[in-house]
Amino acid sequence: MKIVGDISQDEIKDIVERAEKEHKGKVVSITVNGDFVDVEYELPTGKFSRLRRITGYLTNDLEKWNDAKRAEEKDRVKHGIDNG
Repeated sequence: MKIVGDISQDEIKDIVERAEKEHKGKVVSITVNGDFVDVEYELPTGKFSRLRRITGYLTNDLEKWNDAKRAEEKDRVKHGIDNG
């Protein structure tokens, strides 16, 4: 962790604990500028999973769907996709 400016160890501890509690990330640097404190951190990267909602069911894998559900998904209007 990088600290720039004059700040007590208790303040550093409080800032780090709050950032980790609220963002569950890793604090990278703390910069003190007068009465202001800038805290920069990196969030852990994770796998992104796409969910779809078809007739009230959430799923991320179309492989387990029957033919009727697959046909329904295929016939749906795809918003935000240029089909032209």
